[in-house]
Amino acid sequence: MNQSKQRFFIGLVPPPDIEQHISDIQLYFAEHYNSRGALNSPPHITLQPPFHSLAEDVPTLEQSLKEFSANRLSIPVTLSGFAAFAPRVIYADVVKSPELLEIHKDLMSYMEATLGIVDRVSQSRPFVPHMTVAFRDLTKQNFHTAWLEFSGRSLHFEFTASALTLLLHNGSRWNISNLFPLSA
Repeated sequence: MNQSKQRFFIGLVPPPDIEQHISDIQLYFAEHYNSRGALNSPPHITLQPPFHSLAEDVPTLEQSLKEFSANRLSIPVTLSGFAAFAPRVIYADVVKSPELLEIHKDLMSYMEATLGIVDRVSQSRPFVPHMTVAFRDLTKQNFHTAWLEFSGRSLHFEFTASALTLLLHNGSRWNISNLFPLSA
């Protein structure tokens, strides 16, 4: 019997107006710098990097996320300017608030303890919350040109993340699979 594995990740997705603004920047990168990779998912802040789950385990995954988010408060999020992981990634910078750092740490621990889902790479480096606008297919040359344009560009948004978002990969792009509301 073939066990079909699905790819997921968990993140925070901004409200529609901010999502649209970030999508517009991603489109700008696609048009001006030939970098389309970031358009393969809705704008988001990754909390739990991509992992695989068997289709039959998805209800357990969703129930676990429901339980986790039920006793968590909504998270204030501030986007402020742009930053980069040279020489490939440019992103809208997210202020490292205690709330954001805490939910990331708690979610990673919870996923490991309840579901055995572990991301060794992100465990070994500090959490840098960010909203990617260009990556992977951004050439080094285009990175340098784009970084000259975006490094000093202002960007400021504040919003309250009121749900954890489970995203599912359909083979070509990431789509929202389910939302898990946080307490108000």
